[in-house]
Amino acid sequence: MRSTTARSGFRCLAGAVVTAAVLATTSGCTAPVDAVAGVSVTGDGQLLGVMMVCGHRIDGATLYVDDAHADKSVTVGSWTARHPLTHGLTTWPLQAPAAGWTATKPLGPLASRTTYTLYGWTNDNSSSGSISFTSADRSRLSPGRILYDTVSDNGDETTRAVSVAEFKTKACQDM
Repeated sequence: MRSTTARSGFRCLAGAVVTAAVLATTSGCTAPVDAVAGVSVTGDGQLLGVMMVCGHRIDGATLYVDDAHADKSVTVGSWTARHPLTHGLTTWPLQAPAAGWTATKPLGPLASRTTYTLYGWTNDNSSSGSISFTSADRSRLSPGRILYDTVSDNGDETTRAVSVAEFKTKACQDM
């Protein structure tokens, strides 16, 4: 005859493990998202960083590529805002010095067939949503159009190119 106490103890342990796993996957283990990142281009084709701050602030931005061989990301450009970006839209040129920004890692030439990701960050570990793009995505942009990722209610991401007016209206809603 088996002990019901042992079975009951096993069920309690299994229940605790499942509960811990659920809590770990649904708890706040990620940085709060306070902004939406995008990219655009100027009239002469220069790449622009775009940040729509929806929460408290953004202190800077980083452009990186994933290094699949090393299982890490490699920063290819990084900028710090002279003053924190607060609620609203900000753009800045990624390839040239920009008023109000310090290039902590100046951007070099971008390679074709490489996927780049831009995101904003804060000194207190909040961040923006990110936008991933290739040189082909960039070549399809025109001045006044912003490429960014939207997230649906069920978590599906879609990359969209929209007008500045639509980005201002919808970006924070699409987080």
